[in-house]
Amino acid sequence: MSAQTQAHRPPHPVVYTILYFPFGALGGFIGVALTFLGTRHGLSISESAFLNGASMMMNWLKWIWAPLVDTTLTPKRWYTIATVGSALGIAAMSAIPLSQETLPMLIGVIIVASLINTMVGMSIEAMMAQVTPPDQIGRVSAWFQAGNLGGTGIGGGIGLLLLERLPAPWMTGALFGVAFLLCCLALRALPDLKHEASERGAGPGAAMRQVFVDLKGMIGTQGGLLSAILCFLPIGTGAAQGVLTQAEVAAHWGAGETEVAMVQGVAAGVINALGCFMGGWLCIRYTPRAVYAAMGLSLALAAAGMALGPAIPQTYIVGNVIYSLGVGLSYAAFTAVVLDAIGAGSAATKYTLYATLSNFPIWWVGLLLAFVAESHGGEGMLHAEAGLGVIGIALFLLATVAVRRSKLPVRAEA
Repeated sequence: MSAQTQAHRPPHPVVYTILYFPFGALGGFIGVALTFLGTRHGLSISESAFLNGASMMMNWLKWIWAPLVDTTLTPKRWYTIATVGSALGIAAMSAIPLSQETLPMLIGVIIVASLINTMVGMSIEAMMAQVTPPDQIGRVSAWFQAGNLGGTGIGGGIGLLLLERLPAPWMTGALFGVAFLLCCLALRALPDLKHEASERGAGPGAAMRQVFVDLKGMIGTQGGLLSAILCFLPIGTGAAQGVLTQAEVAAHWGAGETEVAMVQGVAAGVINALGCFMGGWLCIRYTPRAVYAAMGLSLALAAAGMALGPAIPQTYIVGNVIYSLGVGLSYAAFTAVVLDAIGAGSAATKYTLYATLSNFPIWWVGLLLAFVAESHGGEGMLHAEAGLGVIGIALFLLATVAVRRSKLPVRAEA
C-alpha cells in the first residue's frame, strides 16, 4: 500500500457493493430483461443469446484498454465518467424497440455501453486492491460481488417487470440511469487515490512499462499462474443462468414471466449475495483457489440435479435458487483468488487480466449452451454445463500437479 492509502482507514466494504451496482445492473438488464423478451419479440434462442454475448465480448476484451485506468486520470474520475456513460447506455437500450429489424442497432448500443461499463469495474478494482488489507480479502470479496450479483438480479428482475408494466420502455432506462448516478455518492468514503504513474512521478511510457513488469512478476509465480489457469477453465461460470432466462427455455419447465422474474431477478440477487458472503467466509478459512474449484464442482452438480428433476415449475424455481447460490459462492471465491494473487501495483490491469480470462469461458460457454438448448432442450443444456465443469476441475488438478513441480517461486518478491 502507498503512504496515502495507509493513512486512510479502509471503509466498510458495503461501499464496494454500492459502487459495483451499475456494473451488475447493466449486465443483468441485458442478460435477463432483454434476453427474456428477445424470444417474445421474434428472436431465436441463439439471437437472444447474442445480446448477452455482445456484452460479454467487451468484458472479454477489456484487458486491451485496462492500462488506461492504471496510467491516466484517477480511479474516482474514471468511475464517474464510466458511470455516467453506463447511465446513458441503459437509457438508450430501453428506448430501442426489440425486434429483428432493430437487432443490429441494439447490439451496437450494447457493445458501446458495455465497453464503457467495464471502466466502472476497473476503477473500483484499482481502489479496492490499494486499500484492502490482506486479512480483509475474503470479507471485501463478499461485499464486492454482492454488488455485482445483487445488481444483476435487480437490473434483470426489476428491469424486466418495469419494461413490461411502465407506459413506455424508455422510462425503465431513465430510472436505472438515475440510480447509477446516485451510486457516485459512495466515492466519498474512499481516499483520493492517484494513478500509479503520478505517485512515482513517471510519464505515461514509463508507467505503461511498469504495468507489464508487474504483470510479468505476477504470472511468473506458482500462485499467479495457477490462478490464471483456474480463471481460464470453464469452472463456476454460471453461464446457464443466461440461457435459463429465455422464455422458450423456461417454458420447458412450465415457467413463465412471473417465475423468471422471481428466480432470475431480485430473488436471484438476494440468493447470489448470500452465496457471496458464504464464499467470502470460506475464503477466510481456506485457500481461495481450493474454494473456487470446490464451488465450481458444486455448480456442475447443481446443473445436473436440475436437469434430472421433473419438468415442472417447482423444479425450475428450486433449481435456479440452488444454482444462484452456487454462482454467488463461485464469484466471491474468484475475487478472493484474484486479490490474493495481484497485490497493489497496476491493480486495475492485473485484476482485469484475470477477469478477462474468466469472462472468456463465460462468453463461449454461454453461446455454446444456447446452441445446445436450441437443439437438445433445456435438459441437454444443463447436462452440457455440468460436463464442462467436471472436465474443467480435472484439468485444473492436473495443472496444479505440474505447476507445483516447476521451479517457479510460490509468490513474487515484495
